Amino acid sequence: MKTITPTTSSATAMVGLRGFHNRLAGLLETLVGHAALALMCRAAVAAIFFLSGRTKVDGWLTVSDSAYALFREEYRVPLLAPELAAHMATYAEHLFPLLLALGLLTRISALALLGMTAVIQIFVYPDAWPTHLSWAGLLLYLAARGGGPLSLDRVFGIK
Repeated sequence: MKTITPTTSSATAMVGLRGFHNRLAGLLETLVGHAALALMCRAAVAAIFFLSGRTKVDGWLTVSDSAYALFREEYRVPLLAPELAAHMATYAEHLFPLLLALGLLTRISALALLGMTAVIQIFVYPDAWPTHLSWAGLLLYLAARGGGPLSLDRVFGIK
């Protein structure tokens, strides 16, 4: 009769746990591929930036007085007049999320929004790095891997 020592028992349990983990990982890799991840990243980032852009306009695309005030008093991006910065940010927050949602020019759009995120992090809200880091993670995935098979990039043969 074989005596089981705690060391042998622990090693057997670890092998079993590792096997379970590896099977689960394989299942997740099969179920959640690049198509699903890219689509989810595109939708998440597009929603964040588009909804932010909508707070800066009256009507469809008229930059609001409150947006100008925000760029004059709170945002204060260096080297840009507040009015110019308000227009650039507002239009970027409408254009690039739309392109991401469609999966058109995904890599360029992701890089543009990543640049905007860096400006916000460095000059506007430096203490909000956990939020900006999560945006950057989504955007870097899209910049590196592209819009995925469920994108207009794929339809038009754009890498």
